[in-house]
Amino acid sequence: MRSHTVCGVTAANQTGIPTATEANFDGLVGMTHNYAGLAAGNMASQNNAGRISNPKAAALQGIAKMEAVAALGVMQCFLPPQERPAIWVLRQNGFTGDDAKVLADAHANKPHLLAQCCSSSFMWSANAATVAPAQDARDQRTHLVVANLKSMPHRAIEPPCTHAILSAVFADRERFVVHQALPSSAQMGDEGAANHTRLFDATNSQHPATHFFVYGIDTANPQRQPKIHPARQTLQASQSVANLLQLDLAQCVFAQQHPDAIDQGVFHNDVVAVGNASTLLYHQDAWLDHDRVMDALTERVGNSFCPLAVSRDELTMAEAVSTYLFNSQLVTTTDGTMTLVCPSEVEHHARARAVAQRIQQDRRNSISRVVYLDVRESMRNGGGPACLRLRVPLAPHSDSDPSTNTLQGIHPGCIFNSQRAAQLRAWVETWYPDQLTPEDLADPMLLKRNRDALDALTKQLALPAIYPFQG
Repeated sequence: MRSHTVCGVTAANQTGIPTATEANFDGLVGMTHNYAGLAAGNMASQNNAGRISNPKAAALQGIAKMEAVAALGVMQCFLPPQERPAIWVLRQNGFTGDDAKVLADAHANKPHLLAQCCSSSFMWSANAATVAPAQDARDQRTHLVVANLKSMPHRAIEPPCTHAILSAVFADRERFVVHQALPSSAQMGDEGAANHTRLFDATNSQHPATHFFVYGIDTANPQRQPKIHPARQTLQASQSVANLLQLDLAQCVFAQQHPDAIDQGVFHNDVVAVGNASTLLYHQDAWLDHDRVMDALTERVGNSFCPLAVSRDELTMAEAVSTYLFNSQLVTTTDGTMTLVCPSEVEHHARARAVAQRIQQDRRNSISRVVYLDVRESMRNGGGPACLRLRVPLAPHSDSDPSTNTLQGIHPGCIFNSQRAAQLRAWVETWYPDQLTPEDLADPMLLKRNRDALDALTKQLALPAIYPFQG
């Protein structure tokens, strides 16, 4: 592996020219957050299967995370939860009668299907969609392509509601286009922004941004593929998403995940890499043909490209997966430097913490601060800080042309601030159970309570009807 660790610019000019503001949309944790071990290849999900979950604590941890990131000066927004249990999926699988009977019969005969229909995996909004801002798209609108998440049955039920939610949040059709998910064919496995990173030359606002797509398998040429766990994203899906986003394919880089990494629990690229502006922090064994990938990124991103490699000697792949160092958020703060927002598991792991400190102390990059947040309930199901948010770059505001301010096109009820934080906390405290066992998922009162809670939330946020039960 050739060295690509020296950055092209100093910290002072790494983020000097913003090409877009950015909003982070966190997914609110759902009321049926539970540990069913549904995600093949996700070590935390499998290792914690059957544990009693704490939905209220999980949701409050998510709100606290949003507060901490907003305090860094980052634009923070959120997406409402989806309806669970997904009773319509149970009916599609042959269960009949009223809701109580459907839930009871599913629990007795297909408890795994019931668990799938109760998953709160939509809280990991990094998988909700792939996003390209207006300045990168041919039609000068911000595009969002809903992910089909076809590889995992508990996630494949999400796209219709995800599309409804995103269409309500980004309702201004002059500024935003929300695309339906790709067809759920064998060639079109799409996992959203967890396998996509937008990079740009922060010293040159005229230089086009680079879109870095990572896939698990090329279905047309599948010689190299994992042996144990599924490769969820396909090259064909990544190329189709790039076309829907109206991107210049000359500014796209497509890279294959290392099959050995997938087999060690790297189900998405954001488990082994995180990027922001010109900076890319990644594990040495993240991709096949590492040198070609880095040469392509260096050529396209521009002079300020700052790749930060972590070697397998410094942190093994197993340690990267267990601590989720690379599933941290890397954000630009108000002073123009960057902050690495890590899960507390990194702080409590000596080698992972040493890597974070080494990066922070290296003056050749712009990462000046590391903070640690407790998102333990999410981590136990295999999702760190980066999983919990969808990055939405927004067109920079022009005082002479207010129409360029895409922030004005976002539904105001989903913009996070201190008042909204208090409202969301009160909502969670009112509705969410403290604990859930597998048996609780069959309680028809849980379904009723979930619907009542979501109805109250949409009214509070002034959202239109976005759930099946709302008609």
